[in-house]
Amino acid sequence: MNHHVSNWLLSWFGALKISYGGRSSSGSGKGRSHDGLVKYGFSLVKGKANHPMEDYHVAKFVRSQGHELGLFAIYDGHLGDTVPAYLQKHLFSNILKEEEFWVDPNRSILKAYERTDQAILSHSSDLGRGGSTAVTAILLNSQRLWVANVGDSRAVLSKGGQAVQMSIDHEPNTERGSIENKGGFVSNMPGDVPRVNGQLAVSRAFGDKSLKSHLRSDPDVQDTFVDNTTDVLILASDGLWKVMDNQEAVDIARKIKDPLKAAKQLTAEALKRDSKDDISCVVVRFRG
Repeated sequence: MNHHVSNWLLSWFGALKISYGGRSSSGSGKGRSHDGLVKYGFSLVKGKANHPMEDYHVAKFVRSQGHELGLFAIYDGHLGDTVPAYLQKHLFSNILKEEEFWVDPNRSILKAYERTDQAILSHSSDLGRGGSTAVTAILLNSQRLWVANVGDSRAVLSKGGQAVQMSIDHEPNTERGSIENKGGFVSNMPGDVPRVNGQLAVSRAFGDKSLKSHLRSDPDVQDTFVDNTTDVLILASDGLWKVMDNQEAVDIARKIKDPLKAAKQLTAEALKRDSKDDISCVVVRFRG
């Protein structure tokens, strides 16, 4: 096969992989629900650090038990990309495999997060010592939304143009009591932000075997109905939220009808504001 054709094919397959919520790298893509009423777009940009991209995402619609589920997530890894890659592959399927998912989604999400973390810890010889945040959103029949998170990746919903945070940032300072009760400590040394045992800037995470005795991995779960005031949902890693507040992000995303363009605009704005971290963002737009 001639060199140019093989290169073209490789880049085409690479684009295909990215656009289907596949393995992360700097990339973007979009999709829509079966009825076309809910659209999504995503944009991921590698940060200025000299390590490979550690942000992963999921953005897709699937059919299950006669229902349509929108599955959206951001996983922001640290100390390598093996844990976020594992989450991208397994977390949603673990949630949907829970027997009670259709009866008690909140409880099923909690259980699946815990089980997934146990699996990661038991595979630490393969997956390494790193970890990951997670923010996941499950949209049922475009009418009901469940958001869960561990760490500082965030979900923000726009209701009538007002930003409503649907996740809780798990930061060492706010959860200092829990960390100290488990025998850990919070320190600003070395560096500039509070860290668990001077190492990790989030107080809950998947993985991180060496810190796990002082860390939590249980998510906060919130749910809401999607009504006619619900217009946009934004999921993003802290590469965005470090330089932009919730309302600013909502204002930018609402102005742009196409959620892919909105996601690209948010990542571009974060870069313009000199965000150094990997920046990843999923924008879901309700009712076209």
